[in-house]
Amino acid sequence: MHAFLFPGQGAQFPGMGKDLYETSSQAKELFHKANQILGFSITDIMFGEDAEALKQTQVTQPAIFLHSVILSTVMGDKFQPNAVAGHSLGEFSALVAAKALSFEDGLNLVHQRALAMQAACDEIPGTMAAVLGLEDSVIEKVCDETPGVVVAANYNCPGQLVISGEKNAIALACEAMKEAGAKRALPLPVGGAFHSPLMEPAKTKLAAAIEATSIVTPICPVYQNVLAKGVVEAEEIKENLIAQLTAPVKWTQTVQQLLADGSTRFTEVGPGKVLQGLVKKIDRTAETASGTID
Repeated sequence: MHAFLFPGQGAQFPGMGKDLYETSSQAKELFHKANQILGFSITDIMFGEDAEALKQTQVTQPAIFLHSVILSTVMGDKFQPNAVAGHSLGEFSALVAAKALSFEDGLNLVHQRALAMQAACDEIPGTMAAVLGLEDSVIEKVCDETPGVVVAANYNCPGQLVISGEKNAIALACEAMKEAGAKRALPLPVGGAFHSPLMEPAKTKLAAAIEATSIVTPICPVYQNVLAKGVVEAEEIKENLIAQLTAPVKWTQTVQQLLADGSTRFTEVGPGKVLQGLVKKIDRTAETASGTID
């Protein structure tokens, strides 16, 4: 079985997508359409050299989504998934690639998601931290025992988990993680506490937009972050998308489930190779590759 994976925030880089724009008329058309939908020239930022401009949440999320979705489109016959999965934001890319969501609706939702998350960050400041070298259960216990809001947010691979919450609570938790034997516990340069209860205002805003959007049965199961299992029922997909903003990204469990369900090949569609690295850490024997158009 062949699974296609879609990266999330953090995979962006200056110049991303420019090769697609220059080599495919279909890609060029979709990029132009995206500029119209968004109401600003995201291609200028994506193809430019300003890394800081690209780091703004309201730019980063649509940029990664566009790179992934357009690449999956121009891959043609090379894109024949038995399953798809996306890391956080990447779940929206996966849904469009699997034909559950239209390009236009997917981009609109991602744009609204980014704006809602940014507004939530401005309203309730928070942050995230990466914890390396500790068992998941130990990290969860430390989070439970730390005063304030701090939760396990991204289960990336065994020995690598990201926590999310209030700044003070994150600082306290990082100290406690080191005392518990973590190799490292370091705050991340992010603008907010994603995948934590602090994203509740964003979840409320996005829920209305998702409910109003048409989602249909995908061409293959979509392994969603919230459940870490394949879903094909449109209503269930919507529920999981809404829950995703305040729930943890169960990436380790998702890859383990894909492997258990028979996936042996994993192709990452979009910028970077982060997900391929995580897959290899979960199962060294898995075959990984980047999506290409040549």
